[in-house]
Amino acid sequence: MSEFDKITLTAGDKSFALPVLHPTLGQSCVDIASLPKETGCFTFDPGFGATASTRSAITYIDGDQGVLLYRGYPIEQLAEKSSFLEVAYLLLNGELPGSADFAKFEHEVSHHTMMHESLKHFFRGFHHDAHPMAMLAASVASLSAFYHDDLNVDDPADRKMAAIRLIAKMPTIAAACYRYSIGWPMGFPRNNLEYVERFLHMMFEVPSEPLQMNPVAAKALDLLFILHADHEQNASTSTVRLVGSTGANPYASIAAGITALWGPAHGGANEAVLKQLQEIGSADNVASAVLRAKDKNDPFRLMGFGHRVYKNFDPRAKIIREMCHKVLAELGVNDPLLEVAMRLEEAALKDDYFVERKLYPNVDFYSGIIYKALGIPTEMFTVMFAIARTAGWIAHWIEQHETPGARIGRPRQLYTGHDVRDYVGIDQR
Repeated sequence: MSEFDKITLTAGDKSFALPVLHPTLGQSCVDIASLPKETGCFTFDPGFGATASTRSAITYIDGDQGVLLYRGYPIEQLAEKSSFLEVAYLLLNGELPGSADFAKFEHEVSHHTMMHESLKHFFRGFHHDAHPMAMLAASVASLSAFYHDDLNVDDPADRKMAAIRLIAKMPTIAAACYRYSIGWPMGFPRNNLEYVERFLHMMFEVPSEPLQMNPVAAKALDLLFILHADHEQNASTSTVRLVGSTGANPYASIAAGITALWGPAHGGANEAVLKQLQEIGSADNVASAVLRAKDKNDPFRLMGFGHRVYKNFDPRAKIIREMCHKVLAELGVNDPLLEVAMRLEEAALKDDYFVERKLYPNVDFYSGIIYKALGIPTEMFTVMFAIARTAGWIAHWIEQHETPGARIGRPRQLYTGHDVRDYVGIDQR
């Protein structure tokens, strides 16, 4: 952390001071708001890798040390002792709930799980093989049409109700996306079940027979939801904030976050991991795949290894690795692709090339393996991510609306196009 309260910048023959803002944890930030006025210049930071876009009290990451905190609580403690729904409460409210507060929150979520019957007609507008993320984004955006009468974004009660609805309905809509894609009737939520178990029943139960579920399945998915609930100012969260800064309603803002999450460099990474495992095909081909990944002249790269933020081991991967092996052992899944994955993991953890570069398996690597073992199809992997991340997205959306002086997002650019030129008629071109 910087010890300075100001830094001095010299531009030509003029010097001026810029304030240094100090966080609770992490790196200090230079406040450059006065830079254009003082110098006539903007800053240039592609990908915003060195720019703090907002103040936030929700999540903290230290990529060098492999630290992830939700509202100050280490992810390791929450993963061991908490549940996803309790973590969602924490992200929204800033504190862990007492028993009465949690019971009320759980009741509110459980009693807003139904989706409007009109949405079933909405789904029929999609081709049967439409990607579930396309259906999810469109369906969530459509919620603003169902709840337009209580969408005053400046009303704290309306904001809270929107948060409850989104957290409650996202699993219902996600399960409907899956069942529509395979031609099954859409299931109804069973509110006597807990959050994750209710979702798995909506996904896989059929009217002809009850679902017999191994408890490790619900535990594993709950853990994945905790680990994916928030991750600071990532691409999709920043998208939610940018859209929300315009005054857009929460359903439209979250739908924008879903589309940002869809990208293979973001939430689609675990889907890309499974596709690559399919390309490798057999455990016998792992050694050659590793050699290709180490060849700087070969464009081939292993998916699910390393992380843009974490320069050490991803703390979420440490937690989920143990659960991954537990799920595989408990369910006794015999799948050649999972054997490929385990052989890749072994190679990456032992090979000097990967160890020296800290290219350890990340959370996307292990989450894809768990989803596969639970019978969740590959195209639904990013949807799983979206269910969990909804808690973080809506927490950031609410925080943004509670922050005094918040402004509409408006990044600048470094223009590289033509200088001024005159129009030439088509007969002279």
